[in-house]
Amino acid sequence: MIDRRVLTHFDWPTFFVVLLLAAVGFASVYSATYTHMQTIYRKDFYWILIGLGCLLAAVIINYSLLERFGYALWGSSVGLLVMVVLLGRSTAGAKRWLSLGFFSLQPSELAKLALVVALAKYYSDRPLPARGLALRDLAVPGLLLLVPFLFIVKQPDLGTAIILWLIFWTMAIVVRINKVTLTGLVITFAGMIPVGWRFLKPYQKARLLSFLYPGRDTLGSGYHVMQSKIAIGSGGLAGKGFMHGTQGKLMFLPEHHTDFIFAVLAEEWGLAGSFVVLGLFMALIFSGLNAANNAKDRFGFLVALGITSMFFWHVTINLGMVCGVLPVVGVPLPFISYGGSFLITCMIGAGLLINIMMRRYMF
Repeated sequence: MIDRRVLTHFDWPTFFVVLLLAAVGFASVYSATYTHMQTIYRKDFYWILIGLGCLLAAVIINYSLLERFGYALWGSSVGLLVMVVLLGRSTAGAKRWLSLGFFSLQPSELAKLALVVALAKYYSDRPLPARGLALRDLAVPGLLLLVPFLFIVKQPDLGTAIILWLIFWTMAIVVRINKVTLTGLVITFAGMIPVGWRFLKPYQKARLLSFLYPGRDTLGSGYHVMQSKIAIGSGGLAGKGFMHGTQGKLMFLPEHHTDFIFAVLAEEWGLAGSFVVLGLFMALIFSGLNAANNAKDRFGFLVALGITSMFFWHVTINLGMVCGVLPVVGVPLPFISYGGSFLITCMIGAGLLINIMMRRYMF
């Protein structure tokens, strides 16, 4: 039975921000696909309804249960990633999806939440060293990251792997890493960059080179960003109006309903509309930080922090990517880009933020 005291503290502002972002996302996907991919916006509508159901489920269940089953959830997510390797469906050279009959699941998206919960459980179960985490204290958290990270890189899905990496280090730095350890890790990772370059796929190298040298291949690896900049710039201050954009409708902009949906939005709604959407994302991130700050326990604080960092890095990388200030790595925009598994993950994450905020008065 649901405690009525919890419902009296329901976090309506966060809920309404999520509803507005989902509405903006559906409108943008509809505008980008209604002339040539009508099944896309119809599926997006159904995914939003399913996502809202998942959000409410994440609100109702006491988040403390996640602490009890944190490692089991992590293990389940790794199991799904193993199934992708064995039974996954390949599309455009990537093997990321499990076919479940009437829909496909992308386990790498759910792995983000599983990692957040597992790390929160680990850090909350033990006293933290007074001088901060040393290298030995990061061994188990590092393993929790490394296992799903390697499976996701193998798919390959560099964007999701980067998000996992950033979530891990955001949580570790906030928990506090020993300065000597942190300095040593930074130097080590910097030295490994040339080694990492050798393991990148040819198309990934081409994207990085196009970012470093924008005019290098404007009809190949740099085409996405060039068309995205044209779409954003042509929107001007007030935009061309809903469903009057040309870059997405005429198929000049690739991935216009997924990773580059913000360019479609900016072309139609201009700088003014773009700032409204940015304001909504800022409100969501501040709500997440507020939930973390007011959490009743360390586990709730860390879960809220991890989920908020997931939203923050997704928004930062996606907007940097479509504007040409960051390399194209395939990171979608929360609640706005089309993608069922990603939308479900975002909805569950938002539901957990509301959950933690609601239960701050419960002991």
